[in-house]
Amino acid sequence: MTTVGKILVLFIMAFSLILSAVSTVVFTTSKNWKTATEAERKKVNELTAKLSDANARTEAAQKDLDAQKAAYDAQAKQLNDKIALIEAQNVTAQEQITTARAQVAEAQQNAKVALEEAEARRKETLQLREQKSAVEQQGNEFKLHTADLNDKIRELERSLETATKNNSDLRERVAKFSSLLRSQGLSDDISQIKGLESPPPVVGEVKRVDATNRKLEATIGSNDGLVPGHELYLFRTSPRPEYIGKAEVLSVDPNQAVMQVIGNTYQGKKIQEGDIVSSTIKPRL
Repeated sequence: MTTVGKILVLFIMAFSLILSAVSTVVFTTSKNWKTATEAERKKVNELTAKLSDANARTEAAQKDLDAQKAAYDAQAKQLNDKIALIEAQNVTAQEQITTARAQVAEAQQNAKVALEEAEARRKETLQLREQKSAVEQQGNEFKLHTADLNDKIRELERSLETATKNNSDLRERVAKFSSLLRSQGLSDDISQIKGLESPPPVVGEVKRVDATNRKLEATIGSNDGLVPGHELYLFRTSPRPEYIGKAEVLSVDPNQAVMQVIGNTYQGKKIQEGDIVSSTIKPRL
């Protein structure tokens, strides 16, 4: 046998072996596919049953979901309605809160004013109490003073009774003296008699002099306390101070007096308007 023959034999043997192996594999594989197919078919059937169950459960779940969604939508609508109602209530409550705050602020202001008024009333009450206490004290003092005055009034009434009796006696005596003075040609005017005793301190000026240089008018009168019978001095201040004479009041008006020169003027001097008439300045002769 040649080498080629050997090679061919070997090749044929190898090919036979390969074919045998392939046949074995094919047989083995063909058997496994059938088993696998049956197994897979069984699995498919199981999966189909499971899918049917799952679809049934899915449909049930979808129905539940739809029902729950409807319930959720209803609840959501109810909640939205409640939210809208609550928001409206919140707006109303906010407005009420704003109004209440304004009322509280006003009430606080009114309370502050009321407290201030109460404090003022309290102070006024304290002052009134003090005044009442002072008035009561004054009332007690007044009662004591009234009692003293009543005692004094009784004493004065007794004195008045005595004085009235004495006055009656004095009137009778004055009437007798007045009658006696008039019978002697004298004035019974007490103001003139009293005025003559003490001439008032007056200073005036000569207002007018008559042609005889014996009578004059002065710028002082009864308002200054002059009465007829008063005697005043006459002076001149210009060009140098000098004594002129003395004059007696004949009649008086409120603001002027008519006077008569007593005796002669000093060294025969003439009286002039503007000369001084006084009871307080006396001459140095």
